[in-house]
Amino acid sequence: MISTQNDHSVLVIKIGGTEGVDFQAICQDVAHILQTTGGQLVLVHGGSSEANLLSETLNYPARFITSPSGYTSRYTDRKTLEIFAMAVKGKVNALLVEQLQQIGVNAFGLSGVDGRLLLAERKDTIVSLENGRKRLIHDDYSGKIIAVNADLIFNLLEQGYLPVIAPLAVSQKGEMLNVDADRAAAMVASALHAETLLLLTAAPGLLQAFPDPTTFIPKVSFNGIAQALEVAQGRMKKKVLGAQEALQGGVGRVIIADGRLSSPIQNALQGNGTIFTNS
Repeated sequence: MISTQNDHSVLVIKIGGTEGVDFQAICQDVAHILQTTGGQLVLVHGGSSEANLLSETLNYPARFITSPSGYTSRYTDRKTLEIFAMAVKGKVNALLVEQLQQIGVNAFGLSGVDGRLLLAERKDTIVSLENGRKRLIHDDYSGKIIAVNADLIFNLLEQGYLPVIAPLAVSQKGEMLNVDADRAAAMVASALHAETLLLLTAAPGLLQAFPDPTTFIPKVSFNGIAQALEVAQGRMKKKVLGAQEALQGGVGRVIIADGRLSSPIQNALQGNGTIFTNS
């Protein structure tokens, strides 16, 4: 579902759900940008740390799967899915919308389940690498996004709302699914023909030797993404993969930048972060 509506350039910002990312500073920056530029923004957010905390509180600790290619993801059985939904949609999304409303931004919170905003294909089988051995998992409620209802987002923008999207999707059978927020943001940015996708996280960008900030990598060309994926560790791998998918989807540039600073969006748009381009 790629909309033909492209009268205005949209900036898509993904807010990391890890500890340290300053939601208040990001919301203040969103308000400043809307007031000074009149541009259109769409927020996509994560919620990993909140989901982990809630899982511990409910005595059902989060479990993580590492794929043979080195990507880490949340093991999402049905109970974990419901806990994840409570955390990302019930808490993180609502608090973000509240903060934005308090500073005069008419934010509209929704998840990818609402209005079939994010349609995903449920993964029938997931391969997990445990102690050097492969294990097949069949009861996982996670998926890969295959379509974005861009018209729904454009309609919200045209009505003056700021969409704030939680990383849940709906399957073709109507099942709620957990999806990776970085890759969801990449799909949203592609569907909206965004010029820029900004991924805000608890790091200055991609580091050659994490966590040493002196090994910061300022630019990555499309041809250099394979090498960047080798360098990236942990959650950063999914961000680099998201950058690759966004560029393949027609997004002009992707910036991975620090979400712990004051004015983090303006800072990133001034070039402070790892910039991925097709050139």
